[in-house]
Amino acid sequence: MRRRRFEKGGQLAALLFALALFLPAARAAADDVPWGAGCMPVPEGAVRTAANCGASLFHGRALAPPGAPAVVKRVIAAANQIRHRPYVWGGGHRSWFSRGYDCSGAVGYALHGAGLLDVTMVSGQLAGWGEAGPGKWITVYANAQHVFMVVAGLRFDTRGDPPGVSGPRWHRAWVDPRKFAARHPIAF
Repeated sequence: MRRRRFEKGGQLAALLFALALFLPAARAAADDVPWGAGCMPVPEGAVRTAANCGASLFHGRALAPPGAPAVVKRVIAAANQIRHRPYVWGGGHRSWFSRGYDCSGAVGYALHGAGLLDVTMVSGQLAGWGEAGPGKWITVYANAQHVFMVVAGLRFDTRGDPPGVSGPRWHRAWVDPRKFAARHPIAF
């Protein structure tokens, strides 16, 4: 097998730039991260940071960016525990532990796993939970019909799955949040 050398500048620079976009550690270290895989849109005038462009997906499991606070890592770990469960309407409301979860049960489970939520809430209640507006690391988007959250740039949601798959999953694809109230835990 013959090795091919990269030309000075051109190909090597392009390779290093591509690697920086896809390696979480490289993205997490930057203050203003360029658009890359897993990045979520930010409001006009906001700066793209590791918080909204830092987590990665590996076989459906979210990996927290290295610089994420412990609470964020716990939210991600809790969501990962139920990411393979089916969608069950009302799931996660009688008990934190359920055979399946609906949208608010799944978001509630993840928040509870990090000590951010003590009681189960339906989506309409989550529309008034926490502080108003997007958070630095965690944003819950809720209205009377649905709730999802974005944690370190990845969306945790029960919608948007491929055909034949249902339940809480991590997604890279963005959902228009204009019909939702944006809420976040204090300091996150």
